[in-house]
Amino acid sequence: MSLQLEPDVAFGMHPDFGVAAAVSDNRPFLDGVLRKHHFRYSEYLDVYLLPDDTPHNTAVRTVASATREFQDAGLSVAADPRIVIPPPVPTPVGVQARPTRPGLSLTALTGELHELRRAVDVSEVLGEILDEHHGVLLDLEEFVDTAAAWCERLYTPNGRELGLHLRSIAHHVAFLGDQLVGAQIELSVMPDATPENAPPLADVPLPERQEWLRVTHTARARAAVASSPNRPTSAPKSESEAAVPRPQSASATPSRTL
Repeated sequence: MSLQLEPDVAFGMHPDFGVAAAVSDNRPFLDGVLRKHHFRYSEYLDVYLLPDDTPHNTAVRTVASATREFQDAGLSVAADPRIVIPPPVPTPVGVQARPTRPGLSLTALTGELHELRRAVDVSEVLGEILDEHHGVLLDLEEFVDTAAAWCERLYTPNGRELGLHLRSIAHHVAFLGDQLVGAQIELSVMPDATPENAPPLADVPLPERQEWLRVTHTARARAAVASSPNRPTSAPKSESEAAVPRPQSASATPSRTL
């Protein structure tokens, strides 16, 4: 068997320009696929680059999609693992930023459950979701809190209202984390294991979820009159409304409650 030492396409991280792609030759197919995925050729660097403002998650999906297309065509692809490491979240001056790590995939963790047979192993997988350094639940709480701070920074009554609503949701996420910690502890001490003759997990029907929260008429009405790019928010109609004092901007860094 012959090994190809040089890949047809290589993806990596440029220190100044972000995600880059290099090709082994100037085949039109390679150029066409990269351009279809929004890469643009830089004559100065002799590599393909994504636009500077491409969000991290979009860049990761773009590299994955282009890689699949190249591999489906029988081409070899190499990728720098640093592509999947997200940039640090901005923090206030004097606050140490959280270390950046590759994110966990809930889909992958759900897939792992299908292969596990012991309760203690399920507990370990659940612990990955709850991990204080790279658990997805803490990331979700931080995301919702940051979204709340974004809404409050609008300095409008609707923004403040939605910010409070989002902070309430963040508390619910924290409460969910507390409940999952309890379930994880119970799983860790359970001696039970799945019987050998048990059906595959994929064949066990999932319980139907009851629709607990219904959209109210007030929520529908609010959504109907909400501003959008096609219908910008109008200026305040009264002097009293215009004189509403602006609150202090909230910190986007949430307190950890788990």
